Amino acid sequence: TQWEILFCVESITEGSMAYVLNEALRFFPFDIINFHSDNGGENINGSVAAVLQNLLIEQTKSRSGKCNDNALIESKNGSVVRKHMGHWHIPKYEARKINIFYRDCFNEFLNYHRMCMYPTVVMSGNGKKKKIYEDVMTPCQKLLSIPNVEKYLKEDVTIQSLEEKMTRMSHIEYAKIMHEKKQKLFVNIKKC
Repeated sequence: TQWEILFCVESITEGSMAYVLNEALRFFPFDIINFHSDNGGENINGSVAAVLQNLLIEQTKSRSGKCNDNALIESKNGSVVRKHMGHWHIPKYEARKINIFYRDCFNEFLNYHRMCMYPTVVMSGNGKKKKIYEDVMTPCQKLLSIPNVEKYLKEDVTIQSLEEKMTRMSHIEYAKIMHEKKQKLFVNIKKC
């Protein structure tokens, strides 16, 4: 679905990563069955593993030297996080302000109002697979296009609640609101 939940951490420690993971998982409208992380020690640690085990979520990790394992995540990091949040260093004490923006505005923009492209795999005459990107929709629209999607949704989430959240204002209107809130955030945080 390309559903995406962003959080900002004050430090890359086991405790911070476990807390953020636990919080992020609450914001997905569907059950998570697999969690993929890169090989960084901040992602492969006892605290994160404990959170995932308690929720019966399987963890996979990137393989050394296989850069395609994280291709989608790295492309999202560049096209979403860096595009909107910039490349400068932000002091760790500003993480809470950024998380408020993410929680109250930006994550909703990403999942209900930002268009993504979805591939269709076609076989060529010589048997090679080729991806063609023709389908353009929001992650919410993609989620709702899954047959029998209601069986994957969390107990407190309905198709109607997702549709209402997505259609209560246009994508352009929400993008303008998000941009205004982002500009206010940038005025109120210090950049190094």
